[in-house]
Amino acid sequence: MKMIRAIVRPEKVEEVVDALDNAGYVALTKMDVIGRGKQKGIQLENIYYDEIPKTMLLLVAEDDVTKEIIEIIAESSFTGNFGDGKIFVSPVEEAYTVRTRSSTL
Repeated sequence: MKMIRAIVRPEKVEEVVDALDNAGYVALTKMDVIGRGKQKGIQLENIYYDEIPKTMLLLVAEDDVTKEIIEIIAESSFTGNFGDGKIFVSPVEEAYTVRTRSSTL
């Protein structure tokens, strides 16, 4: 299994979630986060913002559908501008359901 962490623009979150839902991927966690990328923030007129609001989506998926989920996120969050976001993928070694105290893998 893989953990997919997608950091996207807040205004694109509902579009991303809807696209994932339409494809049958409904379990996810959303968090409001702030950060900056390579551009080290943004300057609008005389105001410099070094930390930009983003939303992080966390999903755990089987290895064979990870690529499809990444494509859905990338397509639905794309604007073509700086700050569209990042997607990180890492292996999941163990997962447990708290209620049943059993392994879910």
